[in-house]
Amino acid sequence: MNKEIQKFLVLGVLFVFPVLIYLFFASGKNNFSTLPILSESVAEITDWNTARDDSIQLKNKITILGFWGRDTDQKKGDALNLNQKIYKRFYEFNDFQFVMVLEEGQQQKVANLQNELTEGVGTDLIKWNFIFGDSLQIREFFGSLKTPLKLTEELSRPEVFIIDKEINLRGRDDDEDETILYGFNAQSVAEINNKMVDDVKVILAEYRRALKKYNKTSDK
Repeated sequence: MNKEIQKFLVLGVLFVFPVLIYLFFASGKNNFSTLPILSESVAEITDWNTARDDSIQLKNKITILGFWGRDTDQKKGDALNLNQKIYKRFYEFNDFQFVMVLEEGQQQKVANLQNELTEGVGTDLIKWNFIFGDSLQIREFFGSLKTPLKLTEELSRPEVFIIDKEINLRGRDDDEDETILYGFNAQSVAEINNKMVDDVKVILAEYRRALKKYNKTSDK
């Protein structure tokens, strides 16, 4: 075999083969093109008191929703995990937000936590939103997620939830051991890295594809 043939074979292996592999997988069915809807018609929050002047709502937003209740002092680790692994990575996407639900009276503790996050990691917290309500409001709102999970006595949960623009709960209906994953444990860096990051990517990509399709249709 002469050197010219060897050269073309090497080039083929280095450049052509990877392209063929890509085309093979691209032509297959992508089981992760959308994130399953687990519950529809989650309650809206526009009538709640907020820690900010503008109106906070779930409709037309991609929301990471958490329930801190009166457990704010114990949520610093959760906040740091979410801030570092999810918020800083995705907050620049349009219509993306965090919403944390707390009991009335937690406003000053939230302000202190916001200051710690800002000073400690230097993050723009413009899309961290906090809403405050009484025990009944929080329990009714949590119930609208329609999950088998229960709030603690402190009205909190370790999980955070992905809510889409149509106010539906998204998650995994075929997680490990065929279980349903309603939310992501914010105390677990491994779960955030290995599952939540991927699922946030999927739902953001889903809406980007829908927007591109709409723009192409509008241009016709």
